[in-house]
Amino acid sequence: MAEKKALRWAILGTGVVANEMAQALTNAGKEIYAVGNRTYDKAVDFAQKYHIKKVYQDFHEMFTDETVDVIYLTTPHNTHIDFMREAIKHGKHLLCEKSITLNSRELNEAVEAAKEKNLVLGEAMTIYHMPIYKKLRKYMASGKLGKVNLIQLNFGSYKAYDMNNRFFNMSLAGGALLDIGVYAFSLARSFLDSKPNEILSKVQYAASGADEKSGFVMTNKEGQMVVASLSLHSKQPKRAVISCEHGYIEIMEYPRAEEAVIINAETGERTVLRVGEQKKALQYEMEDMEAAIAGDIALMRLADTIDVMAMMSEIRTEWNMYYPSETPGEIL
Repeated sequence: MAEKKALRWAILGTGVVANEMAQALTNAGKEIYAVGNRTYDKAVDFAQKYHIKKVYQDFHEMFTDETVDVIYLTTPHNTHIDFMREAIKHGKHLLCEKSITLNSRELNEAVEAAKEKNLVLGEAMTIYHMPIYKKLRKYMASGKLGKVNLIQLNFGSYKAYDMNNRFFNMSLAGGALLDIGVYAFSLARSFLDSKPNEILSKVQYAASGADEKSGFVMTNKEGQMVVASLSLHSKQPKRAVISCEHGYIEIMEYPRAEEAVIINAETGERTVLRVGEQKKALQYEMEDMEAAIAGDIALMRLADTIDVMAMMSEIRTEWNMYYPSETPGEIL
């Protein structure tokens, strides 16, 4: 039997997460074929650091390079849809940093285009790929804790009030919802029976007009409830509690969790689950992406990504909060 051909990865962008993925690919014994960046010199430095042979003078050449199989897209999320259009047009699989797009309209376009080309499109969402979540979802499927009734989520970061940085700048699609809310909503959706169909929210804005902090109460048709709070200017524990009929699960540092505690409400017994490593978060994403390209497409949980984006787009429509590239009222 012929040996399976290794996928040829290219990375667009050279920021923090691009470095993390490059390290993950290197640690897993994968060869990074190419890198591209708006600033050529940064791409050259990145290539030297990770022994990458191909550096594009114009990063758009990445999309037309027939040698490239899969692109890891790490640029700011307001740039994603344009790059996704180019990549899909030229037959590239895409692993895209969160948030995968700005809104549902963009995501639906990309999903349909990828489907037509028989390409894998996935969001680099750690909650879908970390081993602890796979183990917890399997545990929940066993029915030992019964039905999920309530999920409580907190995520707060302290970012300095600089209205020009990516956290608050509307031209860079700043705001808590797309930057950190996507983690909270992705965790919730992955443990709910269906997408919430009723969402109540309260938001306060930064001086730039970006959402600085917000709170949510959501319910779905099964009567499951989610309560979440987000902030970009006050620290909160990254804590999730999944409350069920017969007990609850507590997860700390949930974006890249490696441990969860299961508490049996009837006996008081505490079971600690520990699996995976935070430092391998992007390696798990990469491994699932390669497995999806090989045929196990369900690993990318694209249906959850679509639901989460719909939730965020519905919320921003209710808030009447749009980014400069968007047409008000037309993001769903």
